[in-house]
Amino acid sequence: MKKVKNRALCALLIVGAMVLGLGVYIIRFTINGRDWVSAAFNATVYNGGVLSVGTLTDRHGIALARITDGRRTFAENADVRCATLHAVGDLRGNIGIGALTVFAPQLIGYNIVTGANSLTGRGRTVALSIDSQLNVEAYRALDGRRGAVMVMNYQTGEVLAMVSSPTFDPANQPVISDDDPAFEGVFINRTIQAAYTPGSVFKLLTAAAAIENVPDIEMRVFECSGRHEVRGGVITCPRAHGNVTFDQAMAVSCNIAFGELAIELGGEILATYTERYGLSGRVTVGGMTTAQGNFNAAAPGTADLAWSGIGQYTNTVCPAAMLRYVAAVANDGVAVEMSLLRRSSPGRSTRIMSAATAERLGETMNHHTEANFPGLRMHAKSGTAEVGGDQRPHAWFTGYIANEGFPLAFVVVIENGGGGLAQAGPVANRVLQAAVQGH
Repeated sequence: MKKVKNRALCALLIVGAMVLGLGVYIIRFTINGRDWVSAAFNATVYNGGVLSVGTLTDRHGIALARITDGRRTFAENADVRCATLHAVGDLRGNIGIGALTVFAPQLIGYNIVTGANSLTGRGRTVALSIDSQLNVEAYRALDGRRGAVMVMNYQTGEVLAMVSSPTFDPANQPVISDDDPAFEGVFINRTIQAAYTPGSVFKLLTAAAAIENVPDIEMRVFECSGRHEVRGGVITCPRAHGNVTFDQAMAVSCNIAFGELAIELGGEILATYTERYGLSGRVTVGGMTTAQGNFNAAAPGTADLAWSGIGQYTNTVCPAAMLRYVAAVANDGVAVEMSLLRRSSPGRSTRIMSAATAERLGETMNHHTEANFPGLRMHAKSGTAEVGGDQRPHAWFTGYIANEGFPLAFVVVIENGGGGLAQAGPVANRVLQAAVQGH
C-alpha cells in the first residue's frame, strides 16, 4: 500500500512538473511567439537567411520587393531598385535597417494559434510611405554624388523620399570591395546612419534660441566687415555684408551676426536647445534609431563658441534629425513621429517649440527667389559646411514648402559637394517640383 502511495505521489509530481513546464512555455510563447516566428532560424519564412514571404509596396501600390517563383525579387524598373535600395534593403542583409529587416514581423504575419499566418501562405503585403518616383527623382538629381535626400509630410510624419548614395541594383549586385571609392559606405543609409558637420543650416537653431532669449533681437543691427576678432580666433564671412538686421543676417547667412549671437547666448543655452530639438541626440524613423549628433559647449566668449553657433567647431547633425526639426518649424512647432509605413492620420507628436517661435523662424527662412524655385513657396536654409583639409565643403539645403495641399519638409546633403544653395538647392527643387506637379 505504501509503495502504491509513493508511486502515486511520484506520478503527481511528474504531472505537476509537466503542467508547470507547459504553463511556462505557454507564457513564454504568448510573450515571445511573434519574435520566434520572425527569427531568421524559422525555415518556414526564411530561406538561407533571406525572408521568403511578404510583399513590400510603395504608397501607390508599386511592388518594391516580392516573392516570385519562390525567390525574392525587386521592382521591375532598375532606377526604382537603385533609388529605393536603402529604404527596402538587399538580399544579403548587408543593409541591416532596410524595411525587409525592420518590418519582417508585419511581412510574415502572426497568429497566436497558427504562428506565421497569411491567407495565401506567401506572407502579407506592407505598404511603405515612400513614393518610388520621388525617390527616382532624388536618385537622378544626386547623379552619383555621395549624399542623402529625404522628404516627409510634416503633418502626418510619412517619409515620402529616402535616398542614400552611392547605391547599387539589388537585383544585380556588383562585386563591392572595401577600397572601391565608387561604393564608399554603400551599405550605410546616409539619411539616418550618418552625421555631418551642418554648417549654416545650424543657424536655424541659433536663430530660434535668439528669438526666445535675446530681448531686442528684432531691433538689433549687426555690423559685418567680413572679419571679427574674438578671444582665441577670428570669425570670417565670405564677404562684408555691412549693417544687417536679424532677418537680413539669415538671408545672407552672415557668420559675424550669428557668431555674435552664439557668444551672447552662451554654450549652455545652445546645448540645451540642440538637445531639445533632437539635433545632438538620436531620433527615430519608423522605429529605426538615427546616428547621434554632437554639440560641445565651448568656453564663454571664445571663437570656438562663435563657430559652434554658425554650425562649425565640433558640431555634427544627422540629416533625419535636421528634417524632423524643420518639419516641426513648418508644423507650428510640433514634431510628428516620422514613419516609413503609409498611414492616413498623424503619428505621435511632441511640441518642441512654441507656435510663435516657429512662425517667426519660418519668416526668416522665406527669402529664396522664384527664379531658383519656380512655383514653390520656399522656406529654407542652405549650408556650406567646411570639413577641413583640402576637402570641399558639404552642401546642405533644408526647409519646407508652404504650397497649399503639399505639406512637405525636406533635407538634402551632398558630401564634399561645394556650395549649399548652388549644389543641394537644385536637388531639392527637382524633387519638390515632381511632388507638386505629380511627377
